[in-house]
Amino acid sequence: MKKLFVLLFLYSVVIKINGQVALPVYPDSIFSTYYHQRWSLFKSLPQTKDDIIFIGNSITDGGEWSELFHDLHLKNRGISGDISAGVLKRMDEVVKRKPAKVFLMIGVNDLARGILPDSVVKNIILIAGYLKEQSPATKLFVQSILPVNDVYKMFGGHTSKGNQINQVNELLGRSAAKYRFTFIDLYSSFCNEAGKLKPEFSNDGLHLKAEGYLLWKHLVFPYVYDLEAKPSLLPIPQQLKWDTGHFKLYNSTTIVIGNDSLYNEASRLQKYLTEKGWQYAITNKEKNKEQFIELRIEKINSPSLPAEAYKLEVSKEKILITANTTHGIFNGIQTLRQLMRDGLIDACKITDWPAFSWRGYMIDVGRNYMSVASLKQQIEVMSQYKLNVFHFHATEDIAWRIAIKRYPQLTAPANMLRNKGLFYSENEMKELINYCNERHIILVPEIDMPGHSAAFRRAMKTDMQSDSGLRYVKDILKEFSEFFDLQYIHIGADEVKITNKEFIPAITKYLQGLGKKVIGWQPGGNFTDNTIRQLWMDDNAHLSANTNIQYIDSRHLYLNHMDPLESIVTIFNRKIGDKEKGDASLLGGTICMWHDRAVANENDILRMNPVYPAMLAFAERSWRGGGQTGWIANISDGDEKAFIGFENRLLDNRQLYFKEKPFAYAKQMGIKWSLYGPYDNGGDPLKKFEPETSSGNLDTMKTYEQVTGGTIVLRHWWAPLIKGAVKEPKENTTWYATTKIWSDEACEKNFWIGFNNISRSPATDSPPSNAWDNKGSAVWVNGRLIEPPQWKHGGQKGNSEIPLSDEGYEYREPTKIFLQKGWNIVLIKAPIGSFKGKDWQNPVKWMFTFVSVPNS
Repeated sequence: MKKLFVLLFLYSVVIKINGQVALPVYPDSIFSTYYHQRWSLFKSLPQTKDDIIFIGNSITDGGEWSELFHDLHLKNRGISGDISAGVLKRMDEVVKRKPAKVFLMIGVNDLARGILPDSVVKNIILIAGYLKEQSPATKLFVQSILPVNDVYKMFGGHTSKGNQINQVNELLGRSAAKYRFTFIDLYSSFCNEAGKLKPEFSNDGLHLKAEGYLLWKHLVFPYVYDLEAKPSLLPIPQQLKWDTGHFKLYNSTTIVIGNDSLYNEASRLQKYLTEKGWQYAITNKEKNKEQFIELRIEKINSPSLPAEAYKLEVSKEKILITANTTHGIFNGIQTLRQLMRDGLIDACKITDWPAFSWRGYMIDVGRNYMSVASLKQQIEVMSQYKLNVFHFHATEDIAWRIAIKRYPQLTAPANMLRNKGLFYSENEMKELINYCNERHIILVPEIDMPGHSAAFRRAMKTDMQSDSGLRYVKDILKEFSEFFDLQYIHIGADEVKITNKEFIPAITKYLQGLGKKVIGWQPGGNFTDNTIRQLWMDDNAHLSANTNIQYIDSRHLYLNHMDPLESIVTIFNRKIGDKEKGDASLLGGTICMWHDRAVANENDILRMNPVYPAMLAFAERSWRGGGQTGWIANISDGDEKAFIGFENRLLDNRQLYFKEKPFAYAKQMGIKWSLYGPYDNGGDPLKKFEPETSSGNLDTMKTYEQVTGGTIVLRHWWAPLIKGAVKEPKENTTWYATTKIWSDEACEKNFWIGFNNISRSPATDSPPSNAWDNKGSAVWVNGRLIEPPQWKHGGQKGNSEIPLSDEGYEYREPTKIFLQKGWNIVLIKAPIGSFKGKDWQNPVKWMFTFVSVPNS
């Protein structure tokens, strides 16, 4: 028998026929009855694609992979007793499925049968070559053979092969790069100091018990889902140190609280653990010798804002969150939630605090009503990332959305121009306020006055600044203050002609008499010094010596104006209020969502704007502080190194927590563009120049500059306040950009392509029919012109009451482009005429977007 196996392995080398990898042929008789039973089942199962396949011997066979990961895309192709030759024999069944990933562990049975380590590795290399050839897009992960242990006096043929196992693993590690597979070292985490399988993972020295499979899951989890090796904490803590070991959530059943004030926080943590499948009880006493989670109010030192600071320590024995307040405990729990991406939590020590006390998100529901359920979803996401101010813009020219019992005409359908009859009742407002309070979020209502108040005029038949109007406004504010326990009232007060100079001071004094703090937009009305100013455009007033005035920064933080990819770049690089951290004058900042244009349904607001990715970017910056001086549009102009790490964490969070939510962002680091220009087009955007006409190699042409990103802003529409990639842009010029895209196979892939990301605020015209834009922009891939979409509203004059449908790349069907195997050349043409738009609703956005997105 031994001679037969040696002969078989002599065939198991990389054989190529006509340049193709050919698998050796083995007789069925050398494989067990169980092998054929399992293989026949595998061949009869549905031919699903893009799955994640675990393949190997009995150790893989014993893993309930889909249940371990709560994911039906994971498929088990383990066969007890299998050898590398057995995997080779059944590779056809695997490659026909075109899996997204294959996780292979094989070899210990080979060694037990006397096969030499280098022969085992040759077979694994043959598997890798065949898989790469037959299913090029499939990623192969070769897992090390696990250690063994002879302590149980079982499987002596296997447990005596410790040295050979090490040899195989070492050879695999050295071969990974050459043969294009990823090697995963499981061995180191499973062996003890003597180099043997830790006894707690097995009861026979070879096969695994539950703890072994759960550790295995933990180690490969980031490879299965393309995640960072450690949990991608966002915002990243101020101080973080990873330690060795893990806390096992499945071995604990207790949340310990020191006093009853922590019950609400413990209850929310308990609920989250239950949703993840772990049952925990809340108690005030720890049990002997049992792992537990403890929440404790205890004085901790913090450089700033101690009320929100926390410490989080994870060890093998327990998880301890300490803070000065329940708000700090809540913040620590949000970090803990991100740490527990599977059943094991990596040991670590975290000390954390925010740089700014005001970390806000604003939503305009005056123009477009949003349901309470949708608002709660947004508030919940805010809370998970430690944003703490929900700015609720509820009254507008279009509609008044808050019920006032004394004046029901305010919310009468006849006085609304959109979403007629939709408003928030007293109970719904209390529900939202309570929902925020439970999550340590301050709800700040904005009742806009005296501007943006046409709905008020229609209902009350008078202007706010009149004597009667002022009286009505005071009545409204009195009722509002009596019904709702709120600390702040935002009065807006911008974009209006002040006809009554006493209006804003009188309203401010009245609200302060009701115990409220007043906020207004800057530039805006004639505010008193104790009114908090929210900056909405560049205004140096916040840099004055008057430290009695407090500010909130919202400059260039309007998500509705931003290209989704640019929004993350500019928010990540922002220096909020031009300061490293908050102080007595600068409270912090708020990102704003003004979708002025009508929408077909409420979800379009989240789908057409980068709400959730921007929330995460702003959470990072407003918690961490710092940032870059000036306003950044392109990755290359900011902290590119730091952005790489942040984008990886952002994408990890999208993968784990936003699968069912709109998330307008795609990976753009690594996309390098060479810019060529300027070419004087003399006012003819269709004029052709060398990059477009030459059949030569673009690499030989002089490059103006290299820039990074999926969206490249050549000249910002708010230039010179924000710079673009072209340092001295000129009208009537044409520029080109080129990049290369690698594809493992010839196939069709999805891309976001755009040349004018339409703001969701003004009534911008739709793109002209049969063109990407009105500037003459074009894109080629491998010399083939990519046709623009067939616009649903091509050439339509802008109208605020006509919802957008496909004008933006982020909310239309991606463009499908056929890529050849290997490198693909992308050429962008970006002409420009005048920098001046035909009107204020149609600003000239000189930019382009080209980025790959996953096939749906």
